[in-house]
Amino acid sequence: MSPDILVLDEPSANLDPASRRTLINLLSRFSHTKIIATHDLDMVMDLCTRCIVMKDGSILANAPVPDIFADCALLEEARLEQPLSYRLRHCGR
Repeated sequence: MSPDILVLDEPSANLDPASRRTLINLLSRFSHTKIIATHDLDMVMDLCTRCIVMKDGSILANAPVPDIFADCALLEEARLEQPLSYRLRHCGR
């Protein structure tokens, strides 16, 4: 199969760390459009350039990933937290 678009719903759910890393490596080599519904924001950091944040079926934000993760008020409203990989890269902790 050679899809132009790959749609995934919580692809890293219930994966052990090694399997999760294998999945991320596989998806990073897929050069076409990826639409990923996930709460795994560290995976988003690794794979995505753009992010749409939703709450109760409505779009709260649609922006580049770094802009989304820098907006703490937005993340709090969506009941999300900055991913660990973002905090390590940008906050030094």
